[in-house]
Formats: sequence, structure tokens, C-alpha cells
Amino acid sequence: MAEKRAGDGRAAGAEGTAEIGRRVLRLRTERGFTQRQLAEPAYTAAYVSTLESGKVRPSEVALRHLAQRLGVTYEELVTGRSPQDATRLRAGLTDARRTLATGDTEDAAARFAALGAEADRLGFADERAAALLGLGDCAMETGELIAARDHFEAAEKLLADEPLPRRVPAIRGRAVAHLLAGELRYSCYLLESAIDELNASGLHDPNALLLLYTAAIAPYMDMGAHARAVRAAELSLALAPSVDNPELVAQMHRGVARTLIAEGRTAEADASLAKAQELYEQLRLRTDLAHCHWMRGYVHAQDGDLERAESELRIARDMLASKRAALFMVQVEVELADVLRRRGRTAAAEALLRPLLARSGNSGGSDSGSNSESGSGDGQEAVELTAERGAVHAGGAHRLLGLIADERGDAEEAEEHYCAALSLLERTGAAGDLADLCRLLGDLLRREGRLEAAMDAYRTGLGHRAAPGTTTLGPAPAEPPLQGAR
Repeated sequence: MAEKRAGDGRAAGAEGTAEIGRRVLRLRTERGFTQRQLAEPAYTAAYVSTLESGKVRPSEVALRHLAQRLGVTYEELVTGRSPQDATRLRAGLTDARRTLATGDTEDAAARFAALGAEADRLGFADERAAALLGLGDCAMETGELIAARDHFEAAEKLLADEPLPRRVPAIRGRAVAHLLAGELRYSCYLLESAIDELNASGLHDPNALLLLYTAAIAPYMDMGAHARAVRAAELSLALAPSVDNPELVAQMHRGVARTLIAEGRTAEADASLAKAQELYEQLRLRTDLAHCHWMRGYVHAQDGDLERAESELRIARDMLASKRAALFMVQVEVELADVLRRRGRTAAAEALLRPLLARSGNSGGSDSGSNSESGSGDGQEAVELTAERGAVHAGGAHRLLGLIADERGDAEEAEEHYCAALSLLERTGAAGDLADLCRLLGDLLRREGRLEAAMDAYRTGLGHRAAPGTTTLGPAPAEPPLQGAR
């Protein structure tokens, strides 16, 4: 008899026979079937009754028969999850991503949170992980770096049983959050560990590898590991033809531009950024487009074209302000302040910088400059740059304030800012910035006649410059077997 088939392969699994039985009962009642109508011709009414009471674990064959009679999919009957629900959640996640790319970050976060909660309720792990990745990206933009790391870690745990390439976006998110917090070594560790695991296991996924190599360029550069950054850029360029995701290719062009800037190849860097900008414009990725304007402003500043640099940085700042991407916005303001100082507008530069370091979080500084220069001009509350949030740029802000004080002859205030910057940057391991800062502090102390202290500052700077990055990083990660990558 057909009941004998119940032993042919168990399908209920961890979902539980009782839950499946209740689901069969509910669906049968909704459709107005009797137990006999549902069971025939393959099973008996008694078997359906036993199944609905949770006293028998049905086989896959039995469940497929019942699903067909009830007009649902086998997956929906076993798990309670409708394919239509999955499609609806994925469409919602796409819309939330579009909101994050083009609209308000807080609105996008609210959408991701609602979709994540629904995915959790319905038991859709993949969609829940995608929502957590979106929440992590939102938290990074608003400067909530601890929350961002928590979201990325939760996504990684949800995908723990998936192949490593599926987990790479969460790992990359964690690494970037640590980078923004000034934890450069740990950021490198996360990225290099994932690269090693991918290559050692033969999982040479071009998309995953490109995501990791481009993310590694920034911490390498900040730590002074220029050779390793250049190699990551070369490998990124070699991987790009195998990648069909234009957003990843745009990220690659941005990363490569950083290494070109460091080598003084500013024209090539600007061309690389122009390619990234074109792709971001096509994709309508507003935050990433703002980053391109930001980097192009830096390129122009390096070339001494301060007027164009200021224009690009202001465009980036306004775009980020419109998206309420607070952390990135204040980082741009530090670089804008540097350009303003170099253009002789020190009061405006100082008015822009001081609110970023205020302990109270009040934007302040309104007596020192117009709202068009201060962080409060767009109506947003300024985000503080601290040791835990934007440490490299916090050090940069103190360095600039030290330069401004030094230029007006206030040696005491200049020393305070230089020492504050030194404390922040030593924590991060940003070798190049540390060496430059120690030179500034040493020059100040020497002019003050404090020669021994000046020598200590110079020696500290030389120590950071002597081995840029090599003493804090282990062996370089394994490389994928790419032709033409060398």
C-alpha cells in the first residue's frame, strides 16, 4: 500500500513533523478538502489524519503528492516559505539599495531593518543576510562604526555554512569599518586572511578577489606599505576583465587611482577616477560618485590646482550632506580645510575644523566663519572625529589646526594639536602621516630651543619612515593563478 512509501526517504527533517502536520491541516481546511479528497489516489484518509496530528514523519514522495493536491510548492509545504515571499523580499532589498545609493541613508536603513525583520520571521536566511549588509553600509555612512561591524558580523554568521565567496561582502564590510575606525592592521588582517583562504582552497572567484584586493589598497597606503598596495592594484587590474559587475570595476579604478597618486602619476590617477565616475553615474550610486569627486579634489590639490580642488571637494561634501552620509562628509571637510588654508583662507579653514573635534558634538564655530564653511551649514548635526571614529582624519584635523596656530605664532597651541594628532596616528599605524607630523613637531620644538625634545620627535618620525608597514604586516597573501598579472 502507499503508506509503505512513507519510509522511502525522510523529508521533514529539523522543521519538525508537528509543524508540517499543522501546515497541511491549515491548507486543507482553507481549500475545503476532506482528508480522503486530499489523500486519494495514492494515500488513505487515515494516513493524512496521522500526518496532520504530527504522529508520522512524511516522506518526500508523500509531501510532493500533498503539495500538488494543495496547489503549493514542495518547498512552501516543507518550510512554510513561499517563493512569492522570497521574490517580494528581494525586490524590496533592491529598492532599499537604490535608496541607499541615491537617497537618504536613514530612510534606507529603515527599509533594510523592516525587510530584515520580515526575512527573519519567514526564515529566509539569504535575504536576512542581505538586509544586514545593507544596514552595515548605512551605519558606516552615518559614522556608527560599532553598529556597522555588528551588522556585518551577523551577516557573516548567517552565511557561515556557505562557500567563502558568499561571505566576502560581509568580511570586506567589517574590514572597511575597522579601517574607518583607524584600526588599519586589523583591517589588513581580515582582508589578507580571506584572500589567503580563497587562493589556498582554489576558490579563485574573480568578483570576491577583486572586492578584497581593492579594499586592501586603502589600509596598505595609510600604513605606508606602498609596494603591497601597488601589487594589490596590479592584481585588481588583472582580475577586472573577468568581472561583469560594473560597480566592482568602478571600485577597482578608485583603488588603483590611490596608488597612482602616491607615485606622482596624477594625470593617470585622474583618468582612472574619470572611468569610475562614469560608471557610478550610469549606476546612479551617489555616495560612490561623491567619493570620486573627493579623490579628484585631492588629485588637483596634489597638482597645486587649488581652485579646482576646492570645487571638487565642495561638490563631494554637498552630495554626501544631501545623503546624510555624516562620517564621509566630515572627512571631506578636513581635506577641504587643508585646501582653504593653502589658499590663504585660514579663518574659514579653522571654522570648518573646530566643530569636527568638539567634545559636545555641537557644530559650533559660527563666530569664526559663515555657515557656508562650517559643518552646520546644511542643517545636519556635525559628527565628531575621534580615536574610535575616523582616527586618521581626526589626526589630520589636529595637524591642520597645529599648522594654522604655528603660522600665526602660537607655539603652545600648535604643540597641543601636533601632540593630539601624534597620539591618534600612532594608534592607527599610519606611517607616512606620522613621519610628516613628527617633522612638524620637531621643527616647532627646535625653533623653541628644545633641542633634545626636537631630536626625540625626529627620531620617532624616522622610525616610522624606516620600515613603512613592513614591521606590522606579515607575509603578503597568496596570489591567484592569473596570466599576465605580473
